[in-house]
Amino acid sequence: MLLPQNVAITLQETLSRQLRDAILAGTHAPGSRLPASRALAQTLGVSRVTVEAAYARLEAEGYVRRRVGAGTFVAVAPLAPRQGRPSGDAAIAGLSRRGSATVPDGILPTMPWGRGLHAAVPDLRLFPRVLWQRLQSEVLLKGPDSLFDYGDSRGYLPLRQAIAGYLAQSRGVRCDADQVLVMTSSQQAIQLLASLLLDPGDVTWLEDPGYPGARAALQAAGASLVGVPVDDEGLTWREQALPTPRLIYTTPSHQYPLGMRMSLARRLALLDYARAQRAWVIEDDYDGEYQYDHAPLPAMQGLDDAGCVLYVGTFSKVLFPGLRLAYAVVPKPLVPALAAARRAFDGYSSQIAQAVTARFIEAGYFAQHLRHTRLIYRSRRDVLLEALHPLRDELVPQGFDSGLRGVVRLPPGKEAPWTAAGKLAGLQLRGLAGLYLGQPGREGWMLAHATLDHAEIHEAVAQLSRVVHGR
Repeated sequence: MLLPQNVAITLQETLSRQLRDAILAGTHAPGSRLPASRALAQTLGVSRVTVEAAYARLEAEGYVRRRVGAGTFVAVAPLAPRQGRPSGDAAIAGLSRRGSATVPDGILPTMPWGRGLHAAVPDLRLFPRVLWQRLQSEVLLKGPDSLFDYGDSRGYLPLRQAIAGYLAQSRGVRCDADQVLVMTSSQQAIQLLASLLLDPGDVTWLEDPGYPGARAALQAAGASLVGVPVDDEGLTWREQALPTPRLIYTTPSHQYPLGMRMSLARRLALLDYARAQRAWVIEDDYDGEYQYDHAPLPAMQGLDDAGCVLYVGTFSKVLFPGLRLAYAVVPKPLVPALAAARRAFDGYSSQIAQAVTARFIEAGYFAQHLRHTRLIYRSRRDVLLEALHPLRDELVPQGFDSGLRGVVRLPPGKEAPWTAAGKLAGLQLRGLAGLYLGQPGREGWMLAHATLDHAEIHEAVAQLSRVVHGR
């Protein structure tokens, strides 16, 4: 028996744990006699008092029985081999059918982090931290005591009012504060909507390739997923023989991941179809604030006169991901059920964070920050496209007219080996293959530009060039 010392754990506790584990593992059979305390102390090089204390603890816990003059005896049988908590790849075997569908590979996908061509997140160096700290201090010191309570599960009313005003002005969304629900993330919003609107087996369309987070949320709700291909105008359902959907998920302002925006004609046709089939449409407008080369088309929700569009947005792409605030805009009849479900599933978002965000918007800082970052991200986009131009025979850009990232299409058969080579070179490259529900089609990488300054972009593209040309 080894007895390593740990500054955070006493020798008595260490010995107790080791003896307990040995008994449960079957090393000492039931009824067998443990070494005398004096002999064990000598073997381990510890005091007899330590061993006696460990034995006394195990006796109090029921693991051993002690008889004066006879010794210390094991009092329990070992545990059966542990099968209830497998690790590694075997962990998927312990999931329910719904859990297995949600995490088909047994591995939760990791989110991109840090800075680089892989990181489709805002540049945190541009965020006005001093201003935010001042607003937060004002909220903490001068805000009402109610901000320290749970609050309304629909969200903090001033923030919902600010969101409704912003969306009406900038995205053409038709709503009032009563239709806005504040969430922790757009992922949570999609999952909550799917859980309430879908029964297990209900057909749900989603873009193929598409956003894996939405796929996971819809699978968790028991949906029967049908991948719908996209072309330069968006979803191509009219060219397919598809089962009638109960719900349609789409990213019309900046298709994830290919980057096209759904044409106005296609939007109107999709709304007509959803209305005729009595289907819901989730419009995920995850980075619609950043439009560079054209005036933004109005949100589909603003074109909807049948109440079938559920609009989802987030602050993660325009402020910072750690804020954990997003929102859904839904028809008023759905609000009570969604508010009740929010209380049941998750509870509430932080009222302090909501109050600070509301002040940030109301005082005009949000619009100012958006204008500032839009100019910078557009400049970085331009530098990235210019730097990629010498590689135009191998890397074909598309979808860079909006958002924080676009796609470069690769020659057939190159995505897997070039991605592996990039990893060896220290590049995190996000490929398209894993984003298809069906058979992978186009090969390519998603390349982000927001977190890198001009010099960093040139260096990153130089690394790409070395990967592509095998140098």
